[in-house]
Amino acid sequence: MQPRPPVYALQPGEGERLVFGDIVVVVRASSETTGGAFTVWEEGTPLLDTPLHLHAHEDEIFHVLEGEHVVRCGDDEFHLGPGGFVYLPRGVPHAHRRVVPRVGRLLAMASPAGFEGFFRMLAEADAAGTLGSTAYAAASEQYGITWLN
Repeated sequence: MQPRPPVYALQPGEGERLVFGDIVVVVRASSETTGGAFTVWEEGTPLLDTPLHLHAHEDEIFHVLEGEHVVRCGDDEFHLGPGGFVYLPRGVPHAHRRVVPRVGRLLAMASPAGFEGFFRMLAEADAAGTLGSTAYAAASEQYGITWLN
């Protein structure tokens, strides 16, 4: 049994800021801070839409902070505004787009923890000057993401 992690709190604007391309993801809780229970990150403007894909290892939730979003999960499509929430079970294809391209913010969670590593790999590739399709493919393979488009 894994020991219980200590209490963890962040002030507004705090978190692990990961940048790749023109995308910024702020990790609010990670495997390290939650004892492996879950990962929480914030996706903000100007993040791109996420094409249809599935996760082999994590369930996800999206909580809309700003903007209008459309989330597809399996055969269902959800139109969500601020305060909207959707659960995306692992193994079920899903996609996300912003109604106004590149405008809006989401708070997302994955369980179990560890998915923050996907964003870290992309940020490391960007810092090394190697961000591109090969880096995305490597991160996707390592973190069990299958792209369907």
